[in-house]
Amino acid sequence: MTTSAASTPEASPAGNLRAQLRRAERVRKLRAVALVAPLALFLVVVFVVPIGSMLWRSVDNSELATVMPQTAAALQQWDGTGLPDEATMAALAAELRDSRQGGGLGRIGRRLNYEDTGYRGLLMRTLRGLPAAGESVDDWTATLIEIDSAWGETVTWLGIQRAAPPATDRYVLASLDLERGADGEVKRVDRQDRLYQAVFQRTMVIAGGVTLICLALGFPLAYLLATLPAKTSNLLMILVLLPFWTSLLVRTAAWIILLQSNGLANQSMMALGLIESPMQLVFNRIGVFFAMVHILLPFMVLPLYSVMKGISPSYQRAAVSLGAHPFAAFWQVYVPQTVSGVAAGTILVFIMALGYYITPALVGGPADQMVSYYVAYYTNTTNNWGMAAALGSILLVVTLLLYLVYHRLVNRRQLIRR
Repeated sequence: MTTSAASTPEASPAGNLRAQLRRAERVRKLRAVALVAPLALFLVVVFVVPIGSMLWRSVDNSELATVMPQTAAALQQWDGTGLPDEATMAALAAELRDSRQGGGLGRIGRRLNYEDTGYRGLLMRTLRGLPAAGESVDDWTATLIEIDSAWGETVTWLGIQRAAPPATDRYVLASLDLERGADGEVKRVDRQDRLYQAVFQRTMVIAGGVTLICLALGFPLAYLLATLPAKTSNLLMILVLLPFWTSLLVRTAAWIILLQSNGLANQSMMALGLIESPMQLVFNRIGVFFAMVHILLPFMVLPLYSVMKGISPSYQRAAVSLGAHPFAAFWQVYVPQTVSGVAAGTILVFIMALGYYITPALVGGPADQMVSYYVAYYTNTTNNWGMAAALGSILLVVTLLLYLVYHRLVNRRQLIRR
C-alpha cells in the first residue's frame, strides 16, 4: 500500500517548519561568523602571529643549519671526541666558501660569536686562507689546521656543534642565569655572570611597588569620585583622565625637569626649610616610582570607580544604624564589595608596569632598568633576537600566570556571592 507524497514528513507542514528553522539557524550562524571574522583575523595578525614568532625565536637555532646544512648535519652525528672526520672538514670548507652569498657568513658568524667571541674572526681568516675554488685538496683537516690552529682543537668544533641543531634551549636557560654544561646537565652560571634573575626580581619589585602606591592613592580617590555629586565627580574625572591626553614621552620628560637638582620639587622643599641641599630625586628608583605612578594611576582609579559606583550607600548606613562603628562598617561592609575592582585595577597596573621601558630608561639609573630594557638592547643593539625573544617569553609567561590568578580570584568571588 503506497502513501501519498503529501503524507511524508518533509512534505507536511511540520517538516517544512523544521527545514525553515534549520535554514534560519544556518543563516544566523553565518552572519555571526561574518561579524566576528574581521576581529578574529585582526587578533591573529596582530597578536597570535607576533607572539608565536617571539616564542619560536626564543628557541630558534636555524642559522647554521640554513647556511651550512651539510656541516650542521655531520656535526650532529659527531660524538664530540677528537676531531670530526674528513668529510665534515670538506663540507665546512665548501659551505664556508659559499656562505659569502646572501649574507650567510654574517649570520653564522654572529650566531657562533654567542658561543665564543673569536668565531667570527676565525671564519674570516679561514675564508681568506682557503684554496681557490676547483683546486684539489687531499687532506682538508691538515689544510684547515694550517690556516688556523684552532681547527685542530676539539673545543672549537664543540662550539659549532652546539649551534648545529635547528632548535636550542640556550637562550631560555641564559635568561634564567642557567647554562647546559659539557655533560648536558643544566647548571647555574658563574656568580659574576649572573644578571637576569636579579633583573626579573628588580622588575617584580618595581612593578609591585608602583601597584601598591597606585592602590593606596587610587582607592580613596575612586571612593571620593563615587560618592561626590555627579557635577563635581565629572569634573574630577576629567582631571584623572587628563594624563591620557599627553604623550608618555612628554610626561616622562616633565618629571625629569621637576625632579632635577634645580627643579621645582627641590626648590620648593628648600624654600620650606625641609632640606638644606638638593636631593637626588631623578635617575634613581625614586624618580622611577614618581613617573610610573603618575602614568599608571588612572588605570587603577577607573576599575575601582566603576565598581564603587554600583555599590549602594544604604549598606553602610544600615550597618551604622545597627550599632557598627563607621570605620567598621566601611571596612567590613563596603570594602569587601570592591574586591573585584581592586583585583582588576591591581592586575592591570602590575602587568602594564612589568613591560615599561621608556620611563625607567629615561628617569631611572643603571640599577633601575627592567626586563624590557634588555629586550630592547638585544633587539636594537646586538641583534640577538634569541635572547630578546627568550626574555620576552618569560615575561609573557609571568603575565599569563598573573592573569590566571586574577581569573581564579574573580571566579571565587562570584561563587561566594552566589
